[in-house]
Amino acid sequence: MNIIQTAIIVACLLLFACSAPSSSEYSEQADSPELEEEHPVALREGIIIEKFASPQRGGIRINYDSVSKSILYNTKRGDIYRLSQDGKSEELIATAEDHGITSLQGFRLYQDLMFLVGNIKSNGDKGTKGKVVRGTRQPDGKYQFELVAITEDYGRTATIYSHEFNGIAVDLEGQYIYVNSGARTDHGEIQDNDGAYPGAREVPLTACIFRLPTDGKDILLKNDSSYLAANGYLFSDGVRNAFDLYVSQESKLFGVSNSSDYDHPEEMNWFRAGRHYGYPWEMGGVLNPQQFPDWDPDPEKDPFINPMSFAHRGKQFRNDPDFPPKPANVEFVPAIQNHGPDANIYRDRETGLVMDADTTGVTIGTFTPHRSPLGLFFDRDSVLADPYQGDAFVLSWSDGVTQPLMRPLSSLGADLLHLKLTYEPNIDNYSVRSYRIIGDFQGPTDAVQVGEHIYVIENRGSIWKITMPSSTPLALN
Repeated sequence: MNIIQTAIIVACLLLFACSAPSSSEYSEQADSPELEEEHPVALREGIIIEKFASPQRGGIRINYDSVSKSILYNTKRGDIYRLSQDGKSEELIATAEDHGITSLQGFRLYQDLMFLVGNIKSNGDKGTKGKVVRGTRQPDGKYQFELVAITEDYGRTATIYSHEFNGIAVDLEGQYIYVNSGARTDHGEIQDNDGAYPGAREVPLTACIFRLPTDGKDILLKNDSSYLAANGYLFSDGVRNAFDLYVSQESKLFGVSNSSDYDHPEEMNWFRAGRHYGYPWEMGGVLNPQQFPDWDPDPEKDPFINPMSFAHRGKQFRNDPDFPPKPANVEFVPAIQNHGPDANIYRDRETGLVMDADTTGVTIGTFTPHRSPLGLFFDRDSVLADPYQGDAFVLSWSDGVTQPLMRPLSSLGADLLHLKLTYEPNIDNYSVRSYRIIGDFQGPTDAVQVGEHIYVIENRGSIWKITMPSSTPLALN
């Protein structure tokens, strides 16, 4: 990975290894020195990769505006840019002063609407409020913003684990938006903030997915589980951090999540209303050991603990007899099982040894631990040629060469995976086969498909244009 030149940047990489993008990584990486550019590498025939643009450093999300036929992207500090059609110039079209989100992590376009998701500081910077904003396109091409929803205050932490509001998807009919609110802890441990919010673990406003009407206005999301459920806002619960959400061509909501500093697999899920996905009691099909009162969190005794992890060094892995019990009468929905051949390395629960699922014949739920999956999308219009037509794709931020948490498991990552999903009626869930098709990205954070082209943004300040094999010469440009 490219970010290896200063102690600050190394620290940022360590942070990201244990959580998807959070409040500090992007701002620090955006200010880091210029790095020698490396080129992603196609791992399958027929894929062409070329540099499209050099955007501002710290880019998080990328979108395509079908009206202006241009690429838009945002930075975490709240700036939104529109690129020229050739990618050689850009226009700043909105800032945090316009939309009111100072920590902007989610961005999605739908026709003439722009939906933004993020957080603002509260309670003297010890707390935070999630915020969802809708922008309506104006004649000059810019947007007029209004509030869709805002949460009550809830506690930030004094650690890297405050994932906040980030992932967003719009349903195909344009009636609802789905918003991910990430966990405020690594694995359900107590996290106050220098005495504020004492005893707080996860709260009703965290580790879940909300569903909100696209025409909603001034909705208050209370920090109250009964209120959120009764008003239809709570869609799915027990989700650590689905940093990317996407609605398939079959109107099904999928997402990819980071797991904790423990060697839990990283999940892909089919999210459904009223379902619970296991966090913090289970991640990737592996139980969270902190829920057991006799657990001894010693890396010498538990190989799932990496001594380099923040959770270990910060003593977040600990004997915790007051850990809340699993909710009664709740059945957890397992992560989608990965049948390989790629991104399916795991640590065996009995022996602690690192295993390749292709050689053991097991499946994992879903990806190699600490891959940090993001940039999920589907070929919804079936523009691509076989074997990609109609399938899903996902990026990975991490690789085992530069990431200490991932290094013991695999050197591979920082790539684009082709995902072939299959519905399994006997389990009422999906399985997936995953294939590496592009490698050697340098901090990729998001992707958008435009016809036979895929645009990938890296937060170091690069956008790559990937031309895939097309099912028709008349595919969109």
